[in-house]
Amino acid sequence: SAASDVYKRQDILARFFNHDEEQATQIMLAVHTQGKGVCGIYTKDVAETRAMQVNQHSRQHKHPLLCEVESAS
Repeated sequence: SAASDVYKRQDILARFFNHDEEQATQIMLAVHTQGKGVCGIYTKDVAETRAMQVNQHSRQHKHPLLCEVESAS
């Protein structure tokens, strides 16, 4: 269900980015309304590792969530 998918994405945000339910909800609303949301600001190596972990987890569990790294500058 759609509600279940949202919960799973919020769970991923909590697991990989240490966001609480409120923060995860705000990020998911940004993704839904703006097409993307900021999960955090990290060094390049950390950001790339987390993105890889999220994308691997999403693929394995057939979630549509895609994590990309962008420069903050």
